[in-house]
Amino acid sequence: MKGAYLLVLKLEYDVSIKDRWCFESGLYVYVGSAMNDLVTRVSRHLRKEKKKHWHIDHLLEHAKILSVIMIPSELRLEESLSLALSKRFDGPVGFGSSDLKVKTNLYRVDEIGELFKVVSDFLQRGG
Repeated sequence: MKGAYLLVLKLEYDVSIKDRWCFESGLYVYVGSAMNDLVTRVSRHLRKEKKKHWHIDHLLEHAKILSVIMIPSELRLEESLSLALSKRFDGPVGFGSSDLKVKTNLYRVDEIGELFKVVSDFLQRGG
């Protein structure tokens, strides 16, 4: 199964990642894509032991995954989903988005209800 996913994260303390990004404690959402196997990709993120390959791997050393939203789709939804989130939330430039036209794939969430509203609106529009 292919698709996109969201990881809802909680960071309990401030942290610096790769001497490039500084994060304040709080809630974040990460947008990802799995065009080979959605379940395998998400399962990888849930594992504690793994080789660090992506930016998110470094952040997950410090953050707790509170929720996962998987969006099965044959279409590449990562960029359009990230763009929808960018209209409501801010995030660190260049985090997880080097192959996309969006500035980031990680967003600081100030209101969890707003996150679910943005995602719901996105899905109702059909991506």
